[in-house]
Amino acid sequence: MSQGQSSFTIRQASPAELLWVHERIPEFPGKASMDFYAERLKHRLYLGLVAERDGELLGFKVGYQSETPDTFYSWMGGVRPEFRKLGIADALAEFQENWAREKGFKAIFFKTRNRFPAMIAFGLKRGFKIMEVIPKGGVEDYRVVLWKEL
Repeated sequence: MSQGQSSFTIRQASPAELLWVHERIPEFPGKASMDFYAERLKHRLYLGLVAERDGELLGFKVGYQSETPDTFYSWMGGVRPEFRKLGIADALAEFQENWAREKGFKAIFFKTRNRFPAMIAFGLKRGFKIMEVIPKGGVEDYRVVLWKEL
C-alpha cells in the first residue's frame, strides 16, 4: 500500500502484535491483555491485521465471525496517533472487507461510541449505515452500530 509520502504493508498479525498496537492507542482506556484477546477470539473464525513500515507497527484491525454466520464483526482497530491521516485505517478496512467477502460473509458491522465522531464519519465514508444507537451510560457513551452489505 502506498499513500502520499508513506508506504506501508498490511499483513496478518499475531495476537501479541495486535495487543502491542492496541496498548498505544490513547482512545482505548484501561489495560488490555493477551487473555482479553484470546478469550474473545477462541473458537471463532477471525482476522487480525497490522499495518507495518520498516518493521514498525503503525495500526491494527481485528474482527471475527459474529453469531450470525454470514456476518463479520469488525471488533477493534486503531492507528497510532503519529501515523494517522496516512490512509492506514482505510487500507486496513479495505483488506478486512475484501477478506470477509472472499470468505463468504454477506455483511460487516462495527460498534463505536458517540464520543468518537471521527470513527462514525469513517464508517459513513466507507459506505456503512447507522443501524442502531444503544443507550449506555451518558450520551457520549451511547453505542453506535454501523452496518454494510458486502
